[in-house]
Amino acid sequence: MSPDIVNDLAPTGVLRAAINMSNFLLVTGRTEDGDPDGVSPDMAREVARRLGVEVTLLQYKTPGEVADAAGTGQWDIGNIGAEPQRAEKIDFTAAYCEIQATFMVPAGSPLQTVEQVDSPGVRIAVSARSAYDLWLERNIKQAELVRAEGLDASFELFVAGKLDALAGLRPRLITDVEKLPGARILDGQFSAVQQAIGITRGKDAGAAYLKDFVEEVKASGFVAHLIEKHGVVGRLSVAPPA
Repeated sequence: MSPDIVNDLAPTGVLRAAINMSNFLLVTGRTEDGDPDGVSPDMAREVARRLGVEVTLLQYKTPGEVADAAGTGQWDIGNIGAEPQRAEKIDFTAAYCEIQATFMVPAGSPLQTVEQVDSPGVRIAVSARSAYDLWLERNIKQAELVRAEGLDASFELFVAGKLDALAGLRPRLITDVEKLPGARILDGQFSAVQQAIGITRGKDAGAAYLKDFVEEVKASGFVAHLIEKHGVVGRLSVAPPA
């Protein structure tokens, strides 16, 4: 292992990995020691194992908080969705897995397709600064985005405010739709949230290593194994090669 790679990824001698705790598909539980467990933590553990260093899993409530801490020296790698706005400060690998993002609409809604949601007068509830919120901000032209802090809050806003649509990850919406009689999840997707590993820009040796690592663990079946191990088959999918 090149010293430049280890110095970029673990300058303190420990790999400090930022984990987005709000993604319930990637963080599915806790270890006996109380550390986060799931596909994302296990990806960080595998990076540390290959580097030959210990790992510390730093817990952040939202992906926005992980992005805010980029470049501050708080973390060495960040496991969040790759988005152009975040890429201003973070050098991302290609995605290692993907999650469909779509809309839920209330009972009696005239909206039948994902494309119809972007219409004048339509109000969309969304979890602020989620990867799909960033996508919607760039691409929604006519509808209005109404933001709340976190997944639960966006659902509550959708219900209490009688909004026209709730944006979210399909696996979460499958749970939410059961709480609202007559509500529907629209077919298809407006985006796929791509989960990647990021490193602060300027650490070229570390970034190159992580990009090669992600391609290898996708091709070898390691990511597929983690998806099966943590019981999220059918909700997470292995991303295609870069």
